[in-house]
Formats: sequence, C-alpha cells, structure tokens
Amino acid sequence: MDIVMRLGSEKPVVIFSKSNCGISHAIKMLICGFGANPTVYELDQHPVGTEMENALVALGCYPSVPAVFIGKQFVGGSNEVMDLNVQGKLKPMLIKARAIWM
Repeated sequence: MDIVMRLGSEKPVVIFSKSNCGISHAIKMLICGFGANPTVYELDQHPVGTEMENALVALGCYPSVPAVFIGKQFVGGSNEVMDLNVQGKLKPMLIKARAIWM
C-alpha cells in the first residue's frame, strides 16, 4: 500500500488505470477536460501493477480502477469522481490541488 500512497501524493492529480478500461478512460477525459494534466499509472503495463492493484483494493477501491488521488488525497473511483463533478466540487478540488488555474 505504501507505493500507492507515495505515488498518489507526488503530483496534483494521479490516476491508477488500466489501458483497456473504458471507465478509466472516461475519468481521465473528464479530468483533462478541466485542463488538468494527471499523472496516469496503467497497472496492466507497470512492472509492479499487480501489487499496486492489490493495494488499491485494500484501500477500498472496488473495482480497483480507476482510482483517483487529488491533492495528495485518495478521492476514490469513478462513482466518487462523477459525484464530485455533478455536485460542482471536482473543479474546486482541482484548483485547490493546483492541478488547474483560474
């Protein structure tokens, strides 16, 4: 779990994904649509991707991807990110994390 928490806190926005996951792609596009440039770790292409996926499940992320960190904070998966967006809270989070500027 340490590697996931460390990587998740290194950049303003970090997304753990799988290259063939449509929902992960949609979340990446949503966040990029605000002008953010997330750091993306494709677990199916990463040397320790299986270990990271197990750590994400241990964090409570099921399914394991997408898993999103914003401002060094674990936000959750696609449902949580979409909820934040619908409530108008995603953009302010991205601004506070300095992932985007107004």
